[in-house]
Amino acid sequence: MRTLTNADLEAYLNEELAVEEASLVEEQIRDQPELKAKLLEILSRRDAGVHSLGEIWRRHRITCPTRSQLQQYLLGVIASEEEATYVTFHLEQIGCRICAANLADLIKASEESDQKAEQENQSTRRRKYFQSSVGRLRKEEA
Repeated sequence: MRTLTNADLEAYLNEELAVEEASLVEEQIRDQPELKAKLLEILSRRDAGVHSLGEIWRRHRITCPTRSQLQQYLLGVIASEEEATYVTFHLEQIGCRICAANLADLIKASEESDQKAEQENQSTRRRKYFQSSVGRLRKEEA
């Protein structure tokens, strides 16, 4: 087991760790009372209003891509290759749960939009078929 840093514990408290990592941290906290003491120290420091630069950086998600950048990434039209590489790194290596949830939401919205467009196309197609055959039906009736 690796030694947990204050940054790891802060990420655990902010629920920013991947599920597997959070489980490992919880195990270590149960097994090592000194980690529990560190957690209490971090919480009391937060309650006192003392924040580190890294904590502020993480809390305000400064390194997270915006939702529009994630949408561009999803569509494959992101501005630069470097930016696309960073978004991939952020999602896969850092494992940002917030950005992963945002991306999943964008994928779901895209799928729903595609389904809605397909339904509209089908109804338009049916209407056109019906309208094109209405005149013929009337001629046959006469």
